[in-house]
Amino acid sequence: MKKILLPLALAVACAAAYAAPAGVADLNKMSQRFAPVALTADTAKLSAGDKKAIAKLIEAAKIIDVLQLRQRWSGNEALWAALKKDTSPLGKARLDYFWLNKGPWSILDDHQSFLPADVGGIAVPAKKPEAGNFYPAGATKPALESWMNGLNAEDKNQAQWFFTTIRAGADGKFKIVKYSEEYKPELEQAAKLLRAAAADTDNASLKKFLELRADAFLSNDYLASDFAWMDLDAPVDITIGPYETYNDELFGYKAAFEAYVNIRDQKETQKLDFFAKHMQELEDNLPLDKQYRNPKVGALAPMVVVNQVYGAGDGNMGVQTAAYNLPNDERIISQRGSKRVMLKNVQEAKFKSTLTPISKLVLKPADQKDVDFDSFFTHILAHEITHGLGPHLTRANGKESTPRQDLKEAYSTIEEAKADITGLFALAYMMDKGQLKGTLGQGEAAERKLYTTFLASAFRTLHFGLTDSHARGMAIQMNYILDKGGFISHGDGTFAVDFKKIKQAVIDLDREFLTIEATGDYARAKEMMTKYVVIRPDVQKALDKMKSVPNDIRPEFKTANTLLGR
Repeated sequence: MKKILLPLALAVACAAAYAAPAGVADLNKMSQRFAPVALTADTAKLSAGDKKAIAKLIEAAKIIDVLQLRQRWSGNEALWAALKKDTSPLGKARLDYFWLNKGPWSILDDHQSFLPADVGGIAVPAKKPEAGNFYPAGATKPALESWMNGLNAEDKNQAQWFFTTIRAGADGKFKIVKYSEEYKPELEQAAKLLRAAAADTDNASLKKFLELRADAFLSNDYLASDFAWMDLDAPVDITIGPYETYNDELFGYKAAFEAYVNIRDQKETQKLDFFAKHMQELEDNLPLDKQYRNPKVGALAPMVVVNQVYGAGDGNMGVQTAAYNLPNDERIISQRGSKRVMLKNVQEAKFKSTLTPISKLVLKPADQKDVDFDSFFTHILAHEITHGLGPHLTRANGKESTPRQDLKEAYSTIEEAKADITGLFALAYMMDKGQLKGTLGQGEAAERKLYTTFLASAFRTLHFGLTDSHARGMAIQMNYILDKGGFISHGDGTFAVDFKKIKQAVIDLDREFLTIEATGDYARAKEMMTKYVVIRPDVQKALDKMKSVPNDIRPEFKTANTLLGR
């Protein structure tokens, strides 16, 4: 079980407000925490072939929704079918909130169930199972660890690999099952759609990726298609497959299926090309012992800005992704870095619907003018860039491993926080070097906007509740920087930046995160989380003022519906 999720007071408040089963009024209030937004993207410049292809990719993404439902919980699909049968106002409200959360547990309420304990004969767990549906029901973490540690090196790697499940065999013993077998019927259907889309497009790089990803769905070997995805240079930008490991809260090993169907914003992408020139320079100047830095980061990893057309699976669940940094396969990261995809229309919607109203509540009027979209947008970019920087391999007692394996379930929290704070460090470094003149500018005014926007955005993240790796990571940052004096609490739920102390606070915290990952220090990571993943009283005062502000957005994929003729 996780030691730290929500402070007790906040957990009790959530449970009291939305104890299962939630009624229609409660469900409507819960849904209203996500502001409806119509997401659009310009398709005018797409070729006729690409328009045909993108419609097929949206259909393939819909299959991803089904797979991700199954991965979150073994009873999810049956429950979904049962909820569809209830056409009463309560039934419709339950189905609507189920689909938003991709399950019967409210993401913003400590993953507590909002449904009765029994729905149509289906027993609904009171809280989301940490193991999801990646491991045998009832299997304990010690039992699984003992089994994994008894395997030979190759089998152990497969047991801990992104694209396998662990099942109980007929003899009761654990066994490894590849995703290509576990999800064979759906992956065959998705592969067929990807090949059809490949036949439609006239873009060579898109055609190559779709064909290789279709092959990967059937072979379970994603390496070649991940490299092809890194090289994708097309008006239609697609991410589809198993990637993030947040749903595996038992170990953090197993990848959930997700899909993003996007259209590239070439003009904005070109503006960001200059960041690639500084990747090695940033790595070489990280606040980390030199022995742990990567001497071969280079400027190989691509960055693209897109406008989202459709999201599915882990790519459209609860809090919406504003950017992503993939793949997570350490073999690719060590050779090529990782690719950053910025969802500009999603970011603009978040800034307008959530960050702007939050800033008016947590900042004094004099500071509110320093919150701007460019700083918000650029820090998200920096966050994604710095996922690819820092340690990705560890060595202990002559054995090679990775931070992901060493830090286990603590890794996602530490890595998200590392990317946040390293991104902030990197932007300050580049400002000092005069490298951001054409983007954020330089000097005192630019720094004020950067740090003040980051402070306001921290409350946007904490507004989600501490059930998410990003929010837990932000709690660490907020409390650490407050302790260091980089942030100041006025005691009334408003905060400010101390510009004399913020830079050093960021450097010190960044060094801590990077060193934990470089050494694979699980105990140190857990100690940090125990100390800092809490909502302190002054921060709670700010959060209490934000109850009427949406936590996030809920997209309606308007362009996708148009492309599908709906």
